[in-house]
Amino acid sequence: MGKSLNVLIVEDSDADAELITFELKNAGFDLKCTRVQSEPEFLEELAKRPDIVLSDYSMPQFSGLRAAQLTRESALGVPFILVSGTVGEDVAVEAMKMGATDYLLKDRLVRLGQAVERALLEARERARLRRAEEELQTTHAQLRQLLEHSPAVIYSLKVEGKNLVPKIVSENVTALLGFTVAEALSYEWWLSQLHPDDRERAITSISETLVDGASLTNYRLRHKDGGYRWVEDKRRLICNSTDEPDYIVGIWADVTERRRLEAQLLQSQKMEGIGQLAGGVAHDFNNILSVIQMQSGLLKDSGELSTEQVAFADEIQATVQRAAALTRQLLLFSRREVFQPRDLDLNETVSHMTKMLQRILGETIQMELKLAPPPVFVHADPGMIDQVLMNLTVNARDAMPSGGRLIIETAAVEFDHLAASLSMNGRPGSFVCLSVSDSGCGIAPEILSKIFEPFFTTKEPGKGTGLGLATVFGIVQQHQGWISVYSEAGGGATFRIYLPQLTRDAQKPSQRATAEMRGGKETILLAEDDPILCASVHRALAKLGYHVIEARSGARALEMWKKHSDHIDLLLTDLVMPGGMTGKELGQRILKENPKLKVIYMSGYSAEIVGRDFPLEEGFNFLVKPFQVEKLANTIRARLDH
Repeated sequence: MGKSLNVLIVEDSDADAELITFELKNAGFDLKCTRVQSEPEFLEELAKRPDIVLSDYSMPQFSGLRAAQLTRESALGVPFILVSGTVGEDVAVEAMKMGATDYLLKDRLVRLGQAVERALLEARERARLRRAEEELQTTHAQLRQLLEHSPAVIYSLKVEGKNLVPKIVSENVTALLGFTVAEALSYEWWLSQLHPDDRERAITSISETLVDGASLTNYRLRHKDGGYRWVEDKRRLICNSTDEPDYIVGIWADVTERRRLEAQLLQSQKMEGIGQLAGGVAHDFNNILSVIQMQSGLLKDSGELSTEQVAFADEIQATVQRAAALTRQLLLFSRREVFQPRDLDLNETVSHMTKMLQRILGETIQMELKLAPPPVFVHADPGMIDQVLMNLTVNARDAMPSGGRLIIETAAVEFDHLAASLSMNGRPGSFVCLSVSDSGCGIAPEILSKIFEPFFTTKEPGKGTGLGLATVFGIVQQHQGWISVYSEAGGGATFRIYLPQLTRDAQKPSQRATAEMRGGKETILLAEDDPILCASVHRALAKLGYHVIEARSGARALEMWKKHSDHIDLLLTDLVMPGGMTGKELGQRILKENPKLKVIYMSGYSAEIVGRDFPLEEGFNFLVKPFQVEKLANTIRARLDH
């Protein structure tokens, strides 16, 4: 069976049409022929997309050149062959200009089959090339859309000897850095926008690309507004056919936010690690302070000291209180301090601190309060809030040695999801903002990120511990809030603290009456791993009339319980003990055997921290280290009598 061919013949001669048909069949084609003689007929049949058009040159109602023109204008890609007995060379050239694929004389139709084969082949090739071009145009359009909508900037550098000449910078450079493509299309521009601290590393990475074929580095580029953006620059070397460097292509991705989050995580991990260290140091220090506190108390109560010696004991106890305040700073920072929150009006708290703060500031600094008109309630530890105000005020005073102005403000604020996303640690909800602003020297940008680090200080030796702002940071976090700082060198500083706002009415704190110091005859099981503190507590309890059984570990205390359980009335145990059994575990195991046993726990940590999953109440079943003999006696007596 021959090759099928749908042919449109434009011919007014029946004999010539038959001759054309004969030659095509003789060439092996299986024909479907349509013959027309006028332009309307031709257009109607051409729209049906024949495989090829064979047209006479001259007809009464139509011409071959017109048919060729219409075929070309249809853009259908149908091949056209001019077949005529009178065509000359000039006419043939004109026909080819009109889009004809070939021309044949009617007395030489023997090669018609070959001409048709070639025309069909060329038509298929043109169609293939046209489809490829359309696909390429579509691909180019898609790539352009990707470039326009991608947050990354794509660029290329031509390698010309030792020089790099930018050839392409995508339009996204304007969104990333504020510069136009024309401004950014220069190697010198790139060098001028590099951050001074990153310049050497960035230039070195270009050399690495030429040697290794690829490189990746992060550095800062200056935005047109003067700020800097962190970019991740990925590059690859493209070589030519002789394997010599030809182009460097690369992508800039904006990683400013990622770098900020990484720095925030690193800072958080650092603060957590130092916080654990500070908490551990404070715990051991509290044990030492407890010994000093109790021994000095026992000396005073002995009645054997002279007036001068009593004064010495008082001075020792006063020194312990100052040391305990430093320990409190450490515990506040590590969020292990005794946390005693209650509902309070922040305006009232600030107002009560006014006189004390003014004394700290001195006469050369003017203090101004701007309190929210309605009361703003928070659930907070009033002592800790006082500590926050105190530390911020001291910092502000030191930043204004020649005098200035301090403004303390409170305000109720709402954060929606958008506003919260713009703040480093913000979250949606209702909050109370406590801000402290000064007109001092400000904070230099290079140290702004370090100010909350413990023991970091710009003050002279002996002028500061470096715990002030670290303590503020710890207190704010313990209250489920966050803190932000705005400062410019020479332009003062503003600290804004955000605490969750109470939406219900504040409750008045309950008051517990303080009992007089009394002893007793009961038996107390004392579990404390610190030998000196254990001996001091034992001595104090014995002086109060109690019978004491000592144990230096949880396991040893459990042994003593099994031997003397019938006589033990109260367990007094440290919460943090070595040896595989904590005071909490010891108490729980003994209470399983005797649920009616009275238990008191001791710790230098917050009751909230150590008692999240079992109830602890200071003055009832919890003693905070360091404690005086009076506090120990009253707590034990209250627990035994309850």
